[in-house]
Amino acid sequence: MDRDSYGFSSRISSEFIILSALSELSIGTVATVESLELPDEVGHHLMHMGFVPEACVVVIRRAPAGDPTVYSIDGFEIALRRETACHIRVRPQLEGS
Repeated sequence: MDRDSYGFSSRISSEFIILSALSELSIGTVATVESLELPDEVGHHLMHMGFVPEACVVVIRRAPAGDPTVYSIDGFEIALRRETACHIRVRPQLEGS
């Protein structure tokens, strides 16, 4: 393994996990849920609908005005407003993975 003068691996950049807000993803993007940063009441409600860590979520479509957005998770389609989806952290899947 190659290391620079500070002892960091030159391959470390490929190991970073990039998180995004669910609301930032484009139509058709597939992502993995990492965390919910919402009040307990809302967070528990979404968890019961399938928004749990490691769940796969797909951005399906947006309303004509851009809000809400429909997501597919655990076989269900769920519409969420941007103000809620921006508090759900996801790891977008890379093309071809």
